[in-house]
This record gives sequence, structure tokens and C-alpha cells, in this order.
Amino acid sequence: MDGAKVQFNYMQRGTVIVRTLECTCYNETAVYTLMPMVMADQHRSVSELLLNSKFDVNYAFGRVKRSLLHIAANCGSVECLVLLLKRGANPNYQDISGCTPLHLAARNGQKKCMGRLLEYNADVNICNNEGLTATVLCLLDSGADINRPNVSGATPLYFACSHGQRDTAQILLSRGAKYLADKNGVTPLDLCVQGGYGETCEILIQHHCRLFQTLIQMTQNDDIKENMLRQVLEHVSQQSDSHYQRILTSLAEVATTNGHKLLSLSSSYEAQMKSLLRIVRIFCHVFRLGPSSPNNGNDMGYNGNKTPRSQVFKPLELLWHSLDEWLVLISTELDRNKKNPSFSSSSGSEIASLLLKQREVDPSVSAPMLPSSLDPQVVIETSEVYADGEDVISMTANRLSAVIQAFYMCCSCQMPQGMTSPRFIEFVCKHDEVLKCFVTRNPKIIFNHFHFLLECPELMSRFMHIIKGQPFKDRCEWFYEHLLAGQPDSDMVHRPVNENDILLIHRDSIFRSSCEMVSKSTNEKLKQGIAVRFHGEEGMGQGVVREWFDILSNEIINPDYALFTQSADGTTFQPNSNSSVNPDHLNYFRFAGQILGLALYHRQLVNIYFTRSFYKHILGIPVNYQDVSSIDPEYAKNLQWILDNDISDLGLELTFSVETDVFGAMEEVPLKPGGTSILVTQDNKAEYVQLVTELRMTRAIQPQINAFLQGFHTFIPPSLIQLFDEYELELLLSGMPEIDVQDWNRNTEYTSGYDIQEPVIQWFWEVVESLTQEERVLLLQFVTGSSRVPHGGFAFLMGGSGLQKFTIAAVPYTSNLLPTSSTCINMLKLPEYPSQEVLRDRLLVALHCGSYGYTMA
Repeated sequence: MDGAKVQFNYMQRGTVIVRTLECTCYNETAVYTLMPMVMADQHRSVSELLLNSKFDVNYAFGRVKRSLLHIAANCGSVECLVLLLKRGANPNYQDISGCTPLHLAARNGQKKCMGRLLEYNADVNICNNEGLTATVLCLLDSGADINRPNVSGATPLYFACSHGQRDTAQILLSRGAKYLADKNGVTPLDLCVQGGYGETCEILIQHHCRLFQTLIQMTQNDDIKENMLRQVLEHVSQQSDSHYQRILTSLAEVATTNGHKLLSLSSSYEAQMKSLLRIVRIFCHVFRLGPSSPNNGNDMGYNGNKTPRSQVFKPLELLWHSLDEWLVLISTELDRNKKNPSFSSSSGSEIASLLLKQREVDPSVSAPMLPSSLDPQVVIETSEVYADGEDVISMTANRLSAVIQAFYMCCSCQMPQGMTSPRFIEFVCKHDEVLKCFVTRNPKIIFNHFHFLLECPELMSRFMHIIKGQPFKDRCEWFYEHLLAGQPDSDMVHRPVNENDILLIHRDSIFRSSCEMVSKSTNEKLKQGIAVRFHGEEGMGQGVVREWFDILSNEIINPDYALFTQSADGTTFQPNSNSSVNPDHLNYFRFAGQILGLALYHRQLVNIYFTRSFYKHILGIPVNYQDVSSIDPEYAKNLQWILDNDISDLGLELTFSVETDVFGAMEEVPLKPGGTSILVTQDNKAEYVQLVTELRMTRAIQPQINAFLQGFHTFIPPSLIQLFDEYELELLLSGMPEIDVQDWNRNTEYTSGYDIQEPVIQWFWEVVESLTQEERVLLLQFVTGSSRVPHGGFAFLMGGSGLQKFTIAAVPYTSNLLPTSSTCINMLKLPEYPSQEVLRDRLLVALHCGSYGYTMA
């Protein structure tokens, strides 16, 4: 009873005090009035003071910047804590040490406060500056067993590593946490690497040095994503020069071991090849991020500069030496076969005998030593393969080519961007005949391993005749594989997230407004994706982008801009030699090149066809007199006549000059220095014809060509486009000019109730068969937004999310209802018409009366 009276008197005095106090509007003063009340959990007093006060309940005070909610949680003042939460106190506010009120409640075992905070959405996953969540903090300070696993064998350290919680892992390890795998054998290091958590990996290696070598060995595990491994090794290598040197040296040693296994002929080619190239890619990535990345080629170990950084390549020299020995051995065999055709290296016994002569030299031909990596037992085991007719080249070409690819990557990573290693060029020149023999026997080696050809123009020419002999489809795949390398989703024309990246185009000035918008955008953003919206229209998506390319390609050849002139055949176009009548002509030619480059980059077709000579200019192929026929057939016939006849006694009195019409005035232009005084003779007439051709087809439009190529090469590298000839380039840019209805039919899908057997569908295809070519093009444009078919036919139609076949969907029929379309998904919405006649009539009305413009689907 006495205790109750004391408590009552205490509360009464507190109430009197509160009535005599006012909560000042200044937070700094008010907080020190409220703090002792919160610590004593005098919630009624605190409530009365806050009732009419402007005090900020989230005000942080003192050196550690804590709020009153922190104080309540720390002291276990549950009633005040709830009061503050109701008045808007932030349960996730962190003090200067990163602790939330939940951290303080957990540290002091204030379970009721923890429960209330959780009711008000306190975040249990917030870490303080030590990397600890409130839960972990509570457990550690309570003496919990930090090595106790759950039912699957996962320990706290295991979970910390699985989420990349570096600081938590650090604290657990410092408190004696053991490095234990779960019941499936998955270790904390496995989890760190799988998540790309470099900092956490570093902590594990600091406490368990043996894990460094485990990390290196993981580079051979195909189940681990390569980019995650790169991320981890990148972080660990950058902690110090010693880490950097050790990682690279270890990777080089593992790569060398894998390379020798690949050359041994006894290992699995596919697995060993993938492992070698994977390790070398990671090695080169880490090397480039080193303390002195190559910027001038002076740090090349292969140039004899023995810097500490270049010494990491030393273990790989053994592999390159074995590679060189193999190629010299094969070269010797090729020479023997040329000198003595009766000697066939496909003979099993002779090849086996040759390979077994390890490091023996044939004095008659000065043959090289056999590669030391070749095990004699392996040769005996493989001699039966040779006896079946497979020669040494077929047996080794793929393996050696993979090692050559690894060699190129290692050479390139030491060179500045865009430069080719002199050592690698020397290597290819030395083994030129053997490498050509490889790709002649197995052309896929070009696409699988000889990627260096696309990056080294000086080497490309040596293999171009072999490359051009490969199927067009294979070269297209190779082209886009390298063109789009490093661009996520770059085969899709998608809507950028940023509204500022949308190209807002005015239909009434589509050429000029497009030129302005493209010039404002960056090349990288345009490569990542294109989004077009026409001013005053809602529609966006793949169909609108395709329409933009289609209309813009027609505008490029609009006579009003004087950029291109129609050729003699009436269907193709050539740069206008008098385009300077338009003062902005070179800027517009550059823009035209950008549009065609962008279209090719994003696999969009353009509704324009150029002369063969202009396609040659794009490809860098010299023109010849036959190309003149596209712009002046009669003049081409005259040149042909000069070549075919003896002009010695005809008295033509031709000189190495021609008269050219420049805006109505005739000017004499010399074909070469002093050409006006040099007569054309039987001996030099071929030179004359070539120079005339170059003047008419190249020199007269050289500034226009240069401006166009400047824009085109912004998106399409010259080395890549050289994979094609002028006919193939037209297919790439403009698609197939003819529409194959049978192919169209075969590659059409049906939905919403339609199938191939439906009468409406059969009527539809009969109508399409009866349409003119122009009407078929209109139908294709109506549904897909483009008037062209991509190379490969309708099976390769592109939609908003990649390949999307032509689709016909059923729509309930009502009187006078016309077909509609969704161009983004290549879908024709075809009503269930009662007869073929009605279907044809409504379809033609939609095609001929439809107008441009899109609304949201």
C-alpha cells in the first residue's frame, strides 16, 4: 500500500511539472526536456508536451545523432516508443554508427520494444557500420553458437557469404566461425563467387590462405558464370600489386596446363577448348585492369620489355612454344606432300611413325622436333584413326586453332586499343600456309576461333577469298555476333526508360527533324535501342520504328534534297555529283549514312536500292567500267568498244581528260596530271578506261561518299562489312525485293480460333495469291510496318521482342468491319468474313485507304 502511494505521488508531481512546462519550438532545447521523460517512460507527460508542439519527433541530437525513438528503444520505454511511432517517428532512422532503434533494442534485449518496432515496419535487414543486422547483433551478444548449422548444413558464415555481407563475415570469422560446406558440398567461397562478391571473397582468403588456389581453380568450372569470376578476381587483384601478380601468374599456369592437355590429343576437345579460352579471357580481363594498363604498347613483354607486369606471361611461353612446334611439324608434312605426292600423311602407319620420332630431326628436310607435349602412347592409340583416313591436319586443326585464339587474346591485351601485336602478325605470316590449310579443310574454324581476322585488316586480306566462299547465312551470323558484342538486347529496338531518349519526329518535316534528333542523341544510346514517337501521336514500339525507317529511306532519295539521282534502270539510286546545290548536302549525306548504319545495326530494312557501284563504295571495292552502265549505258558501251577494238589508226585523238557538265557549263577535267596533253593509245587505253570510270563513278562524288561513310561507319565497322559483296549488302539493307507467297504461308501462325483449315484462312491465301506485287507489299507493310522481307524469308521477321512470325488472329465479324493490325507483333486481325468476295473487298479497302499513324493498342 505504501509503495502504491509513493508511485501515485511521483506521478502527481510529474503531472504538476508538466503543467508548468511548455515544449519550446526549438528542437535542440525541447529534446533535452523530453529525453529524461522518455528514459523514464513517462508517456503521459511526453504526450501532453507534444500535443500542441511543433517538435520534430525525428530530430537527431548529440554526438551520435540519435532520435528520441533510439532513446526509448535503448531504455525499453515501450509506451513512449509506441507514442513516438504513432506521431511519425521513423523506425529505420540510423545514427552515426548506422544503428536503428531496432539495433539498440536487440543489443539490450528489449524484446517488447523489438516487437513494437516490427509492427511499425522496422527493417530487420538494415546493417549498421559493422555490417550487422539487429538479429545478428542480438544473437552474438547472447552467446549463440555461430557455427551451428541449419537442417541443410548452412552456418551463419554460409548465409553471410550468400548475400555478400562482407562486414558480417568479417565479424563471424574474427569470433571463430569455421569454414564449413553445407550438406551438398557448397562452400562459403562458392557462394561468394556465384554472387560476384569480391569483398567478401577477400575476407575469406585473408582468414584461409588456401582458398586463394581454390579460387583460381574455379576458373575451370563451367557451372560458375564467367562474369562473376571476373568480378571477384578483379576486386581481389586490385588490393595490392602482389595480389595482382599472384593472380595473373596462377591463371597463366592453369591456362598453360589446360593448353598442353588440349594439344595432347588425348583430352576431350570441346571441354578442354572451352576451359582454356575461358581462363585466358579472365586472365586478359584482369591484366587490362592492372596498375599500368597498356596505352602505348611499351609494356609489351613480347617486345622484349621485361617489366614486372609483363612477367606474368612467362608461364604461357611454354604453351606458345609447343604451338609453334606443332605448326612447323605440319608445315613440313605439307611440303613433303608437295614434293612427293605419293607420300600421303593420311597413311596411318607413316603418320604414327613420324609422330613417334620425338625430337628427331630428318637431315634431308631439316624437319622440326616433335612437340614435347605429345605423349608417344597417345600417338599409338590414335594411329587407328589415321588409318581410317583422317590425316594430321584433321586431327589437330581445331585444337591448334583454339590455342592460336588464346595466343591472339594474350598478345592483344598488351596492346593499345585498335593496334595489332607485331608478334602475332609475325606468327600468322610465318604459319600462313598451315592456317590457310586449316580453314580450307574446316571453314568453321574461321567463325569459331579466327576472330582476329575481323580486328586485323592486315591479316584479313590473306584469308578473304576463303571467307567469301562461306555460306551467306554463316557470315551474317558472324557479322552480328561481333557487331553486337557487349550490347545487351542489342538485337531489339526497344523503348528506352528515359523519356529524353525518345526521338520525337514531326511528320511534316520528317527528314530535317530526324536529322536534328539523331544528331542530339549519342551513338551509344542509339546502339542500345531506338524509340520513335511522331509528334501529336500516342503510338510507340517496333511498328512505329519500322515505319520511321521506311519513310525516312524514301526521304533520303527525295529530289528536293538533291542528294541522290535515279539511275538509268529507274529503280536504283546514285549520289548526285551536283548535290552541292544544297548547302547542307554533306551533313545530310552523313545523316543518310547514319540511318543506313543504324538500320543494319538493328536489323531493320530500308526501302531504298542503290547502284552496284555505290554498294561497292560502301564496301571499299574498286569500281570498273561495267559499273558505268548504271548511270550512262551508252557511255559504258563506248568504253567497252574502246577496250574491244584496236584504236591505233582510228584518229580518235582522245586525251587523258574528259568534259564534264557542271550546272550546265562544260568543264575539261584531266584524268591525271598533265592529262590534257597525253594521247590515248592502244597501249594505255585500259588505263584511260579505268581513270574515266573512277572519275565518273568515284572522283566526281568523292566528298559525298566520304560524308556518307563517315556516318555509316559510326555504327558499322569497315572490317565487318567487308564480309559481304555488293549483292549481299543489298540483301542485308533492303531485304528480298520479291515476295514469295508460299514462304509467307509456311511461316504464318494463327491464333484466337483460326487455324490453317478454317475457310476464312483459305480464302485469305487465295486472295493474296491473286493480289499484284504492289498490293502484297502494301499488305506486308500494313501488318509489319515494313514493305520488305528480311534475308532468309518470312521465318526471320522481327517483332518487338526479337523474331516474330506473321500472325493472323480471328475477330468477330460485324458489317463493314475492316481488318486491323498490331505492327509490333506482326499480327493481322482478320474478321470472320462470310465469303471470299467480302474478305477481298474489305482487305483492299484497308490497304488502299489506310493512312499513316498509330494509336496505343
